Amino acid sequence: MNSCGRIFRLHILGESHGPGVGVVIDGCPAGLPLGPDDFAADLERRRPRGAGGTPRRETDRPRLLSGWWRGHTTGAPLALWIDNGDVDSSAYDELEHLPRPGHADLVARRKYGGFNDPRGGGHFSGRLTAPLVAAGVVAKKLLAGVDITARVLEVGGERDFTEAVARAREEGDSLGGLVECVARGVPAGLGEPFFDSLESLLAHLLFSLGGVRGVEFGTGFASAHLRGSECNDPLVDTAGRTASNHAGGINGGISNGNPLVLRVAFKPPSSIAREQHTVDLRSGEITTLKVGGRHDACIALRAPVIVEACCACVLVDLMLLAGRLPPVLPRRDG
Repeated sequence: MNSCGRIFRLHILGESHGPGVGVVIDGCPAGLPLGPDDFAADLERRRPRGAGGTPRRETDRPRLLSGWWRGHTTGAPLALWIDNGDVDSSAYDELEHLPRPGHADLVARRKYGGFNDPRGGGHFSGRLTAPLVAAGVVAKKLLAGVDITARVLEVGGERDFTEAVARAREEGDSLGGLVECVARGVPAGLGEPFFDSLESLLAHLLFSLGGVRGVEFGTGFASAHLRGSECNDPLVDTAGRTASNHAGGINGGISNGNPLVLRVAFKPPSSIAREQHTVDLRSGEITTLKVGGRHDACIALRAPVIVEACCACVLVDLMLLAGRLPPVLPRRDG
């Protein structure tokens, strides 16, 4: 449901226009140096900017509510809370009866009998990625020696996408995008076949992100066009290093010591200013809709740090499961 992980376990909570959003991290080792300033850089990367971003501006400074004392984690559940401040729900008054095409509005209403919070998508909003990024900060600090970097490869099929995003915004439309993530320094042996393969666990968390429509590893879908002689990665030493990396650093669901490479496809945001057709839930009649409020023209632009967070949380959980990380870090006094 709203939890994932076995040892480094996340539970996410909150709504887009509620008091705030948060995450509880259970299983975080004691003794990790941590403070509010540690979250600033990654949460800043998630902030909207340029023509593709929403005008909504939040301070996004987490409060550490539990599991933290004197600048270090205690080993108890670590609770992080991020207040919602720049909230305007007026645009959603009418949308309660006019579900937005492409959104979870209608399915959420059916699933929860109309008791769901529809403002800004409620619990289905991209706002919930803020605490996920915060959890990623904690995970990255635990992954000493592992470097995780994500970047936008293309938006709307274009590599030079600044103008394309601005044009889509002017036309009241939106664009999708492709994000690539590479993790270097991942040790061999992470992943638990059969159902908890490394790809399965990463995809599980990545597909929980709103707007994700595809995840591939290494050469991915292009592998379907290759021969085995082209797709196999020749071994070059006994440590498992390979001459190529079509497998994306994973064999048999287990990390092989080469760089972990994955790509994530994000669909265009569904909230657009152009006129669309929907159904009026009060009358059952088809009607037109122009979505108001504040929305991104391309969510992929803010996604690299979110993808990094997902990758980091999965890797930490597997490292703890494999005994690669201690439950209590070394004491400050040795």
